[in-house]
Amino acid sequence: MTIVVFIGSLLGAMSIGIPIAFCLIFCGIALMAYMDVFNAQIVAQNLIQGADTFTLLAIPFFLLAGEIMNRGGLSRRIIEFAVSLVGHIRGGLGIVAIVASIIMASISGSAAADTAALAAILIPMMRDSGYNLARSSGLIAAGGIIAPVIPPSIAFIMYGVAANVSIGQLFLGGIVPGLMMGVGLFVAWQIVARRDKVAVLPRQSGRERLRALTRAGWALLMPVIIMGGIRFGIFTPTEAAVVAAVYALFVSLAIYREMKIRDLYEILLNAAKMTSVVMFLVAASLVSAWLITTANIPAEIMGLVGGLIEYPTLLLLALMVLVFLVGTALDLAPTILILTPVLIPIIKQAGIDPVYFGVLFIMNNAIGLITPPVGVVLNIVSGVARIPLWDVIKGVNPFLIAHCIVLTLLVLFPQLVLVPLAWLR
Repeated sequence: MTIVVFIGSLLGAMSIGIPIAFCLIFCGIALMAYMDVFNAQIVAQNLIQGADTFTLLAIPFFLLAGEIMNRGGLSRRIIEFAVSLVGHIRGGLGIVAIVASIIMASISGSAAADTAALAAILIPMMRDSGYNLARSSGLIAAGGIIAPVIPPSIAFIMYGVAANVSIGQLFLGGIVPGLMMGVGLFVAWQIVARRDKVAVLPRQSGRERLRALTRAGWALLMPVIIMGGIRFGIFTPTEAAVVAAVYALFVSLAIYREMKIRDLYEILLNAAKMTSVVMFLVAASLVSAWLITTANIPAEIMGLVGGLIEYPTLLLLALMVLVFLVGTALDLAPTILILTPVLIPIIKQAGIDPVYFGVLFIMNNAIGLITPPVGVVLNIVSGVARIPLWDVIKGVNPFLIAHCIVLTLLVLFPQLVLVPLAWLR
């Protein structure tokens, strides 16, 4: 019955338009009332404790780094470098979108920021070159969701805090799956776009490519500093976020000089707004997480799926279907914060590595960003490209299938994550 109360109160609050963070608090209070243990002080304490975690300081700094990167010209130079490499190939601008999305994902960790930057620069170029606009928009949306999987990832930070799993290990575990998502998009793009009659950009000379590399060099060095520092123990993921923000600020102000001091107020304000939304969600989730544990909901769910505990692969497939369905209705952050405390006890009892599960879980949640009816990234591309949302949904379908195939391969062959992770450790 506690499961019914939890799900019913959560869905009921969402159905009348209450913001997700308040829905999480409401369903926690509903559980407390059902169990006859209501205490407003417990709610307040859990709200404070939910945000009072040193690790979560990485979120505002990575968001700030992403804002500075877009304003300071780092994103544009990365795209220009990708154009110099593959822009002359037939369908090359689609390959540019894939390469640029991988590079930018390794800097900001925000699907929304990366997608907006890619769409603003590449959509006009693809429109002028005769590319199918719906398909191009779908590709950029599908490329944007690589950001939560390739480190540094804000989604990994939230999962790591909620599941009490090493964020550094999650970062290392996401590298190969993120690259596989890029390869999957490349294959899908080659299949669906091979018959398009599009104009190709002129081949750039070696000197022009070297010039583009030089211009983008400072931006390309950023992911090397972040992941190298984490891998060799120079700094923690939280400290890496500070390094990323300071480095992006230095490059934007002193090297590229495309950002002025007067721009900082707007950048800090935008980063603060996004941070407040994410942090309030995290804080509110601890209220529901505490009640989930107190009400012993994981044990009840264990009873429903107990027959699959001895078959980890089947269990993972079932859970991935569940997460995919939830992701069509909820955004990435609330899905992570609601399901993590419910699923982690089941995963541990089944003997599944929580880092490995975390990689699959976050990838599945990222895919939810391009599935209707919510599809936050789809809405971003639609707004930036100024094309109907329905066209973007149709255009993204081949690339959505490619991502799902990659996710299925990772479920069936755990070594694709675990072997590289063991080597990187």
